[in-house]
Amino acid sequence: MRFYSTHAIDQFTRHCLKDTIGFNWLMNNGYKELIATLDAIRDDKKAFAVLMQNKHFELAAFVNAIWDDSKALKFLLDRKAYDWAACANIINGDDKAEEALKRAGKKHFILLAHAIQSRIHEDGDRNVSPLGVFKNMLNFKKAFKNENS
Repeated sequence: MRFYSTHAIDQFTRHCLKDTIGFNWLMNNGYKELIATLDAIRDDKKAFAVLMQNKHFELAAFVNAIWDDSKALKFLLDRKAYDWAACANIINGDDKAEEALKRAGKKHFILLAHAIQSRIHEDGDRNVSPLGVFKNMLNFKKAFKNENS
């Protein structure tokens, strides 16, 4: 697994919060897999495939662990990716994981978890708003049309 410095995680957090400076830093410094990770969390199947193809298995497992996949969480623990596992657990509402990261001095992973969590909530809110429901209906029709073409 690739090591990510505190600064890299901070920039990833900025990107999750829609800060273009974070996005640009990740792009310019060779951390495209972190950008793909957020896209995969937001249900972009191609981004998830990119993580797998480029052998970023821990990040792919992190994405799945966020969505309550216990096998993915076990994979992270087996690979000793404890910070990523704890970050996923925070997103899933585990207060003990946040306390463990605080004790370990890994506040940057706590901030990342909260940034991802807010992005997930924002995406969910957008999908249930009247405009979001209408857009989803159009996307569904488009997808259905492509399958029958």
